[in-house]
Formats: sequence, C-alpha cells, structure tokens
Amino acid sequence: MTRTEYPWLLPSAMAEAELPGDRARARRTVRDWVVDITAFLIAALIALIALAAIENEGSTPDPVLVVDSVIGAAACCALWVRRRWPVGLAAALTALSIVEPVAGGAMMVALFSLAVHRPFKPVAIVGAGALIVAPLQPWLRPDPDTGYLTSVIFGVLLILLVLSWGMAVRSRRQLVLTLRERARRAEAEAELRAEQAQRLAREAIAREMHDVLAHRLTLLSVHAGALEFRPDAPTAEIARAAGVIRDSSHEALQDLREIIGVLRGPGDTGEGERPQPTLTTLDALIDESRQAGMKVTVDQRVAAPGDAPAATGRTVYRIAQECLTNARKHAPGTEVTVTVTGGPGDGLTIEVANPAPTEPYERVPGSGQGLIGLTERATLAGGRLEHGPTPDGGFVVRARLPWPAA
Repeated sequence: MTRTEYPWLLPSAMAEAELPGDRARARRTVRDWVVDITAFLIAALIALIALAAIENEGSTPDPVLVVDSVIGAAACCALWVRRRWPVGLAAALTALSIVEPVAGGAMMVALFSLAVHRPFKPVAIVGAGALIVAPLQPWLRPDPDTGYLTSVIFGVLLILLVLSWGMAVRSRRQLVLTLRERARRAEAEAELRAEQAQRLAREAIAREMHDVLAHRLTLLSVHAGALEFRPDAPTAEIARAAGVIRDSSHEALQDLREIIGVLRGPGDTGEGERPQPTLTTLDALIDESRQAGMKVTVDQRVAAPGDAPAATGRTVYRIAQECLTNARKHAPGTEVTVTVTGGPGDGLTIEVANPAPTEPYERVPGSGQGLIGLTERATLAGGRLEHGPTPDGGFVVRARLPWPAA
C-alpha cells in the first residue's frame, strides 16, 4: 500500500491511520508540536494584550491583576491537554472566560480544537454555551474603550468563525481519510483480482496440460505395461509397441514445448504458434488411437467439418481425446464408439461411449479431474456436457456445443 512520503507532516490522528499498528504514531508528530506551540503563543499573546488593557484601564486592583495573570497563564498551559480532553477543556475555559478576559484566547483555541477533533453534537452543545455566555463577560468586566454591543457582536462572530474553521478542517481530514481508505480497499481488491487471475491461469494451464499430455502418457503406460507383462511377445509386436512409445514420447515433448511456448508468450521465441487441433484433426486422433491397439468406431455426420468454429472444434477434439484416454485406462480392450453430428444453426453433438471391460486388466489410477475439466470447457464454449455410467456397466460422455448459423 502506498504511504505518505513524509508522515511527520501529518496530524497525529492521520499519521496513526496512515500507519495502523504503529503506536508511536499516536504521539504528537513534528507538525503537532509546531501547531501546539503556535497555539500556545497565540493564546499567551492574547492574554498579555488583555492583561495590558486591564492594567491601563486603572480601575482594577493589583491583587485582581495578579489573579488574572495566574489564571491566564494556567489557561494557556491547559491547552497542552486539548487533544486528550477537548470537550472538558473547552467547556471549562468557556465558563472561565465569563469572569476572566485573559482566558479568551485560550478559549478560542480550545473551541477550535474541539471542532477539529470531535463530531458535531458536542461541538454544537459547547458552542451554543459559548454563544450564550458571550454577552456576560463584557457586562461583568466591560472594556471602557469598546462599547458593550460592539464587544458582544465581536465575541459572537469570533466564536462562530473559530467553530466554522475547525469543522471545515475536520471535514477535510475526514475526506482525506475516506479517500485513503478507498485507495487502500482498491489496492486490496486489485491484489485479490490479480491473485484470482493467477489462480485461474494456473487452473487453465493445468487443464491444458492434463488434456494434452494425459493422452500421450497413457499410451506410454499401456504399451510399456504390455512389454513388461509379455516379454515373450513376437518381435514384430514388440517393435510396433516400441515405435508407439517412441512416437508418443516425441508427441508429448512437442505438446509440452507448445504449452511452455504459450506460457512464455509469442514474443519470447522466434517460432510461430503451432496449429491448434480442430474438428478436421479428429480423424488423426482416431487413427493414432487405432495404431495404439484400440478399437474405435467413428460415426461422423458433419458435412463440412472445416467450417466449424475453431473454438468449438477444439473443444470437440479435447473431449474425444480425454474420452479415448479414459477408455484406454479404465476399459481396455473394449470398442469405443465416437459419434459426431450437427451443423450450422443446429450445434455440434459429440458422444463417446464404451461398454464395460470383459477381461481383467491392471487398473491405472485416475484423479477424476479430466471430466471436471471437460465440463468446464463445454460450459466456457457455451454448451453443456453430461457423463455417467450406462445400464450395461459401460460409460458415456455426451456434449452439445453451439454452432451459429452462417
């Protein structure tokens, strides 16, 4: 999260919000010390001016002047706790200013601090009290050089100005804090979206690697198992199995390079992108499975497979590839039926079915993620996919995908 470059220039409340959890920031910042010293000096200057006016007036006894001086100094010193007890201090100085003109400057600073650090309700209550008692001080201790009405009007306007200024400062600080919180939430949401995007990208890569490599690796597993359990097989059959293993390994490496190329991006290599599988390459996939020893029956009733949308054709290819892989692992020796029908406006339907295996076989472990990935692929393509066992113990996968009319 972005932070202020110079937090010591912020008020302590905003600096604490800037660095939550850092207790040291709850203390006065450099800016607070400058403001507090300036407020103390202003209040002291106003007290000295008032005390000089009282002394020049000449009608006030010396003991009263001494009491005024002590009370004025105490009022100014009390301003150092205005951040901790703004309401109590402002109320006390307001009451004190009724009989002590030297406390007027401290009262104004306390009212300003109250308006800055507290919400409207306590400010309104103390401010109303200050306005009510404003006519009392000129009446109890009048200034001979200023008329009573002038003193009252000046006092009321000064109180309203100080309170308005303080509330404006508070509103601005709240606005800054609100904008900062929005920025913090926006950054957190951006980080969350980035994490979600990374997770989705990882899942997409994992699905692609599963769909592409599982088919090849299953071929390797099946033929390697055949060589292991039939060491006395004819030389021609061993050579054919070894050829399939070699070809499948080569294709797996090529597919792995393709995925890595996608991860690196087209700008990282000088090679062009490999052609993606489409509906027209489905026959090559079937031939490859037949060469591996599978029994596959194809019923393709698509008049112009080359006209099928690329995304739809690729999804059909991946569905057939995953289904053939699963049949090879979980129902070896059975005949797999692949049916593809449809056309523009009617959509594409692919169904892959296999009966239950009749001969014992070595079970190949599976995670079940392939069918989940196929369902997601079909959904992303705008279609739907259904799968499940058949009454005779076999398994069927059926998907319907959109093919818009020309």
